[in-house]
Amino acid sequence: MAAKPAAAIRKNSHRSDHFFRKLIKHPKLPFAFALLFADSILVTLIIAYVPYTKIDWDAYMSQVTGFLEGERDYSNLKGDTGPLVYPAGFLYIYSAIQYVTGGQVYPAQILFGFLYMLDLAIVVFIYLKTDVVPWWALSLLSLSKRVHSIFVLRLFNDCLATTLLHAALVSIIYQKWHLGLVIFSGAVSIKMNVLLYAPPLLLLMVKAMDIVGVISALAGAALVQIVIGLPFVLSHPASYISKAFDLGRVFIHFWSVNFKFVPEEIFVSKAFALSLLVAHLSLLLIFAHYRWCRHEGGLFAVVHSKINQLKLRVAHRNPSPTNRVLQTDHIVTTMFVGNFIGIICARSLHYQFYSWYFYSLPYLLWKTPFPTLLRLLLFAAVEFCWNVFPSNSYSSILLLCVHLIILGGLWISSPEYPYVGKTTYKSSSEKKAR
Repeated sequence: MAAKPAAAIRKNSHRSDHFFRKLIKHPKLPFAFALLFADSILVTLIIAYVPYTKIDWDAYMSQVTGFLEGERDYSNLKGDTGPLVYPAGFLYIYSAIQYVTGGQVYPAQILFGFLYMLDLAIVVFIYLKTDVVPWWALSLLSLSKRVHSIFVLRLFNDCLATTLLHAALVSIIYQKWHLGLVIFSGAVSIKMNVLLYAPPLLLLMVKAMDIVGVISALAGAALVQIVIGLPFVLSHPASYISKAFDLGRVFIHFWSVNFKFVPEEIFVSKAFALSLLVAHLSLLLIFAHYRWCRHEGGLFAVVHSKINQLKLRVAHRNPSPTNRVLQTDHIVTTMFVGNFIGIICARSLHYQFYSWYFYSLPYLLWKTPFPTLLRLLLFAAVEFCWNVFPSNSYSSILLLCVHLIILGGLWISSPEYPYVGKTTYKSSSEKKAR
């Protein structure tokens, strides 16, 4: 009788030893949970003890109130910081927030605290799926003073758009392209900065799906925008399109974190904007051709193959679609680098815009061949620049230099193979050729 308890104790001890050895060997998952728990405590303390900073919340509530009172002309939806410049998804989301919080700041902070934790959990999940960053470096995701402030002390709509973008990225990682495009379009309807991800996303879609799949996914995204904007498009279409999708906005030089060293008369000029646009498109094309499509023979080879696929579909009445499964690392790298290029070439970055790319920084740094110490120094330098207030010529020059160093590291890094296994579906002509 005494032998059985002893044997059970030894068995349980063996299981415990095995469990702890497994934790030591694979610490990333338990560390991720510990990180989320610790950050939830930090967010709670920030909300409880750090004063709220009034910036855009009252303007958001004024714009929402006008919408709820029946105003559908975008030119008449204004707040104390100016006219409404976001698509209609912003109004729906913040109308719901106003309903839940009564328009009060403190309950809204609690709500945004949960939003912060949800976004962080999604980002950590993406990092766990890619396995690019070492387990201890996940802590960098919780070390930004500015990002905590953006979420729970300022309640910016950037937070909602960023969270939806990350949710869309998870769908895309699982090859749920149509669902991902719907969520992506929802993020765009809150703030248009999400469109910085559009060029790399389109390239990934072209690589993963045939032309019909790409068109149907894009149509789904367009339908979301139409449905969301319908009440305004039916009543005042010109006002809605010009205000909600104004791509020519000129931001105030004083509030810019980047390019503060550029004289204001040049900063606001069309020539400077055009030069940055050319730089943006050029960098995207260069990275697409030489990095993201390297294994296929370049960007033009990818386009040529899709044209050939389209010709085959026209020549055969019922050909099977040709879809390919993309590697998770390739999807995340292409999306994060494409957005980062847009950040570098943006004429103006206000403080809340840091949330557009902060969560990609550890991933991007560990995709470079730099030593760990340099990665950490670059991360700290970026965070430092975003916490200089007000920004100045020196901080903006430093930020640009650090961005370019990171981009250079991404350029010289080895591109990952983009595909998982072989083609999942082959056209009938390909089968005959075999």
